[in-house]
Amino acid sequence: MAGESYLVVGLGNIGPEYAHTRHNMGFMVLDAWSQASNAVFTTQRYGDVASISVKGRNIYLLKPSTYMNLSGNAVRYWLQKLPVTEERLIVICDDINLPFGTLRMRKNGSDGGHNGLKNIAETIGTTGYARIRMGVGHDFSQGAQVDYVLGNLSEEEQQQMPQLCKSVIQGVIDWIFVGADRAMNVLNTKKAQK
Repeated sequence: MAGESYLVVGLGNIGPEYAHTRHNMGFMVLDAWSQASNAVFTTQRYGDVASISVKGRNIYLLKPSTYMNLSGNAVRYWLQKLPVTEERLIVICDDINLPFGTLRMRKNGSDGGHNGLKNIAETIGTTGYARIRMGVGHDFSQGAQVDYVLGNLSEEEQQQMPQLCKSVIQGVIDWIFVGADRAMNVLNTKKAQK
């Protein structure tokens, strides 16, 4: 229905040193969306926020300023402030369990070992929100996970990001307008363009 509001959260860490790291996939998608829509992020409580209107729906983009492991504080605050229910919340994050370029949307579920998703679920008290995981692969030796996710994308991976961002943005729009099941059918079969 027209006038409905949605909260799209991109997970990442603030600061230029994290800008091109694997852990900042969520930020990268929201930055691409705001640029494509001529929307401007403003720094507000718990994060940078931009708003976009698509066919009468209000879509709020949030990049939490709380660092990854405390993302739930920002999500809880903005769910209450807007106000938006968990059914209209979608979170975009990286996932080391998926090969680079693989995208997976889920209507709800576990955190899959992702500290940002874990903190959101703990803070808002539910796992009943949608999420899109963006595969970053797991090309690291035992004990080197933190260095890997906080490492920069390779040149080849950076070249694939514009298309991946486009696919995720379209996935979110589909989720809003045609529902999670149909959106998952499309997004979960897409592969990154080489």
